Parts: sequence; structure tokens; C-alpha cells
Amino acid sequence: MYATKISVAMIAEDILAKEFTRVVSHYYPKVGELLDGCHVKVITCFWGRPARRLQYIGIYCSSEMLPYVQAQKDILREVAENMGLVQVVCMNAKRLLRDPKSKLKDNDPRLWLELQMVAK
Repeated sequence: MYATKISVAMIAEDILAKEFTRVVSHYYPKVGELLDGCHVKVITCFWGRPARRLQYIGIYCSSEMLPYVQAQKDILREVAENMGLVQVVCMNAKRLLRDPKSKLKDNDPRLWLELQMVAK
């Protein structure tokens, strides 16, 4: 039963990430083109006491794309806030993959493989 709850939550996050990308592409086509070269993921964390569930958008992109995506951060934040997400965070996929202390490959092999394609 525990595995089912995790997979349902992951599916809901994937759907929310796709919807975020779709909305951005619909209302801001140029920004949507930038996101085509990135991996967009909804990240859930628990913060505070009592723990509150917070969701934000993580955009993983190559080092070449990162400045262009960050330049559009106001638009991305506006869309995220309208969808009930708290923040947008842009990350360098190559740096994350090369981090010797990262356990991403073991913890989330699917994300690790997707970031391999984005980081090129």
C-alpha cells in the first residue's frame, strides 16, 4: 500500500509538471520553446512544524540554457503561483550529474537518465 501511495503522488507530480509546461507554452510560446530543452519536475517537500506540504517547480537545463531560462523566471513564477506552486528553481543538470556526492542515480534513476539527455 505504501508503494501505491508513492507512485500515485509521483504520477500527480508528473501531470502537474506537464500542465505547467503546457500552460507556459500556450501563453508564452517563446518561453515554452526554452522549456522544450529542459526537464521540468514538480518537487514536493515538507517544511515547518507542523510539517506543511509545499510543491515547487524544478527546471533542470544545460549550462548553456540556464541564463536564458533564468531571464524568464518572473513569467515562470507567475504561472507557478497561479497553479498553487510556491516557487520556481532553475538548476544546472550537468553540475548535478557530476556532483560526486549526489545519490540521484540510486534514488531516482529515471530522473538521472532524463538529465543525461538535457545536460548534453
